[in-house]
Amino acid sequence: MQSTLPSHSALTHPPVSVHETLTGKTMIVIAASVFVAACAHLSIPLPFTPVPITLQNFAVLLVGMLLGPVAAFSAMVLYLTEGAMGLPVFTPHSVGGVAHLLGPNAGYLFSYPLAAAVAGWVVRAMQRVTSRFRAALVASTIASLPIFVLGAGWLGHLLHLSGPATWTLAIAPFLLGEVIKITAAAGIFSTLQRWQRS
Repeated sequence: MQSTLPSHSALTHPPVSVHETLTGKTMIVIAASVFVAACAHLSIPLPFTPVPITLQNFAVLLVGMLLGPVAAFSAMVLYLTEGAMGLPVFTPHSVGGVAHLLGPNAGYLFSYPLAAAVAGWVVRAMQRVTSRFRAALVASTIASLPIFVLGAGWLGHLLHLSGPATWTLAIAPFLLGEVIKITAAAGIFSTLQRWQRS
């Protein structure tokens, strides 16, 4: 009669969860890029600036904190690659494709891999010394800096703007919205983490 007791190998090697396998990680990275693309389509163009209001920054921050620096960086690189291939992943108010990656919004887009990685790294470091929500707030705030610096810097360079004009077109209109996105990303991240560990 065959024993029904688990083997020694099974006891010493617990089953690997899906998100720890290469296939699972790949699917998560692809799903994250799709999430950012969906948030890019929630877009409101502004008449006085070529930069629209979108939920992309929110998505990038949340993806960064949830996936961690390496996977989040990979997801954002995949997102940019999808856009360069002509897939409809950017805001619907743009020309799309490589042209969009060379246009006024290019600085914001190319900041996303760095911003996502920063958010993922900082939130993990900060959780050792403070609550999940505070850690997420700090991480999201710090990760927003390269988005605005690179985004505004590229727009100012491309359009030959002065410092005040760059501030008016690329930063000032989006600050209040960014505060809301940072708070929302931090709240969702801390809630998901609490559910996962309960």
